[in-house]
Amino acid sequence: MRIDAHQHYWRINRGDYGWIGPELPILYRDYGPNDLVPHLKEHNLNATIVVQAAPTLEETAYLLSLSDESETIAGVVGWLDLNDPDFLHHYQRFCKHPKYVGFRVMIQEMPDANRILEPHFIEALRYFAEHDVPVDLLVVSHQLAPVIELLDQVPGLRAVIDHIAKPRIADGVLEPWKSQMAAIAKHPKVYCKLSGMVTEAYHSNWKKEDFTAYIQHALEVFGTDRVMFGSDWPVCLLAASYEEVVEVLTHSLPDTWTQDEKDRLFGLNAKGFYKL
Repeated sequence: MRIDAHQHYWRINRGDYGWIGPELPILYRDYGPNDLVPHLKEHNLNATIVVQAAPTLEETAYLLSLSDESETIAGVVGWLDLNDPDFLHHYQRFCKHPKYVGFRVMIQEMPDANRILEPHFIEALRYFAEHDVPVDLLVVSHQLAPVIELLDQVPGLRAVIDHIAKPRIADGVLEPWKSQMAAIAKHPKVYCKLSGMVTEAYHSNWKKEDFTAYIQHALEVFGTDRVMFGSDWPVCLLAASYEEVVEVLTHSLPDTWTQDEKDRLFGLNAKGFYKL
């Protein structure tokens, strides 16, 4: 099974995508499964993991309804507000759907990332660790210190770092991202999505080589069993086509990689992580 482990669908008139406006014309339109199918076919991808793009329970329900209509959606990563006393009720409600595979914590949107270290937040994630629930972590590189502390306090969490933690690719800055990702990778149940990289570079004049050091470091510290390809389509269109996103990743893969290792990156690891 070949899987795109991270992409989005949305319908603008739903009204819960406040970050998408007319100032982003390439994104300010509806995107659905039929729009992505040609790209999946071109790259021999069987299915995708569609990830929430709005912090609402209603959007998660919408994505699950899309999955009922599309065989290409293998799983839905929804949204939960762990500050909501009823978060467990909502989680259990979504769990009744066969394509609900987990939820995403949007640390990126928090004014203070240290909020993830508050006792009720830690307690909630310990529950999900105990039940081996996949959790996506959307984080920016300058927020990695509290993420490391979180994982130390919830060591059994089945988590994946989205978009290789959005390092400063445009500026060519590696540290402290490099050291912090190595620390995160020491947790054996934490994975890394090789996704969302092109939008961290200069959108109009990036080169494939701009990403090599970041990709190869992630591969080195997480190993071939804990990395996943994700297109971040259609957000990637701000800087690159679907084909270019694939090329950026394949360009930086070691020449020594076997077909088995490539199969893991392009699907088998996502299948295992999300228990498909």
